Amino acid sequence: MYLIGDQPPYVDQLRQTLQAIPAQLLSGMAPSRQPLQLSPAALLQDWMRNDEVYLIQRGPLRVVLDQRALFQLDEGDLIGLGRPLDLPTLNYESEADVLVQPYDREAFLTAATATPAQRDALLRYMLGQQSLLAQALIRLKPPVTQPATGFRRYAAGEVIIRQGDSAEHVFVITEGHAEAWVDGCKVGEVCQDEIVGALAVFTHTPRTASVIAKTSCAVLVIPQDQFVSLMETTPRIAHSLIENMARHINTLNKEVTRLRSAAEQPSASN
Repeated sequence: MYLIGDQPPYVDQLRQTLQAIPAQLLSGMAPSRQPLQLSPAALLQDWMRNDEVYLIQRGPLRVVLDQRALFQLDEGDLIGLGRPLDLPTLNYESEADVLVQPYDREAFLTAATATPAQRDALLRYMLGQQSLLAQALIRLKPPVTQPATGFRRYAAGEVIIRQGDSAEHVFVITEGHAEAWVDGCKVGEVCQDEIVGALAVFTHTPRTASVIAKTSCAVLVIPQDQFVSLMETTPRIAHSLIENMARHINTLNKEVTRLRSAAEQPSASN
């Protein structure tokens, strides 16, 4: 078994140890039928039987789960042991013909557990395969960003964000209430759980407004690079940001409508 891509030295050492075990477990056993030569197209068919296990005699064979390659098998590897169990379905692919030797599954399990040495070898093989599979699955999962966040407290009247400053952080108001100001004019309210300061981070521009605490506020401060990573790995953050933007756009539309109506009233009275 080979992991896809680079692998640490201990994984390569474990792989070499495991690859010699199937031959030991199958020693003295007669195959259940003739070897199967499988083309790349045949591998995509339902060629495996629940009552057999298969020793790869010529590979390589790529193992795929949900259309994603997990790892690669080669000569000496054993497949099919867990097929009758209620486990996720694994598929097999190759760019060339492969040769596998079928063995009766029950006969294999009987022989592999006949002596303490055989049982120990089978256990080492299964635990080793589990360890390699865990390594493969870890590689499929995107790394979870642990943001270097911190909490800050602001008293009423303190500036959380200052207009014109460079955008280095995104802020989440976790407790309290704040106001947004532009050039000395109040332009909006910032409520609890709102995300502020993201626009300047995304556009790489200075802060377009000041945010001032109206009451005592607890604020989660997230560095800009960490916030971008959180957006990619935590859809809830993106959803919350979209909601905030939609709410602010709606507020601005109402304000524009109000100002337009106010501007039209004098001319209407004349």
